[in-house]
Amino acid sequence: MKKQIILYTDGACSGNPGIGGYAGILIYKDVRREYSGGELSTTNNRMEVRAVIEGLQKLKYPCAVDVYSDSAYTVNAFANRWIYGWKKNGWKKADGKAVLNVDLWERLYELTRVHEVTFHKVAGHADDDLNNRCDELARQAISSLRDSLPEQAEEGESAEVSGSETN
Repeated sequence: MKKQIILYTDGACSGNPGIGGYAGILIYKDVRREYSGGELSTTNNRMEVRAVIEGLQKLKYPCAVDVYSDSAYTVNAFANRWIYGWKKNGWKKADGKAVLNVDLWERLYELTRVHEVTFHKVAGHADDDLNNRCDELARQAISSLRDSLPEQAEEGESAEVSGSETN
C-alpha cells in the first residue's frame, strides 16, 4: 500500500513577470516538511506549478498524494483533464496555440505517472492555515532572493535561488 501524503503548495511573484517564489508543505502522518525557493525572472503561474513539482520530486517512493493549491491554473489542468489533451496534441491547446510553461507541465505530467496525485482547489488568502503558511514561505523566498542581489543587478537577469527546507 502506498504512503498517503498531503502536499500544500503556493507560488508568488513580485511583478508578473518578476522575482518569484514557490513553497510547499509535505505531510506524512505527524511529520511535516516545508520547502521553498525562487527565481529572479519568472511568472506567478510558473511558480505555482513549480511548487507542486518540487514537492513531488522530494518523495523517495511512489505515493498517493493529495495536492492542495489555490492555483486554478494548476488544479484545473488536471481536474478538467486539459493536460491529457495538451499532451495528446503535442502540447498544444484546443485553439492550436502552444501551451505556456510546457517544460514544467511535461515534468509535472511525468511525476503524476509515478505518484497517484489528486488535486484539490483551496481558497487563497483565506482561513486555510497551511495555504497561508505556503504563501508566507513563497514570499520569504522572494525577499531572500531580492536581498541576495547585488545593487547593480539588471532587471530581468536570469538566476535561481536554491530552496530551503525545514523539518
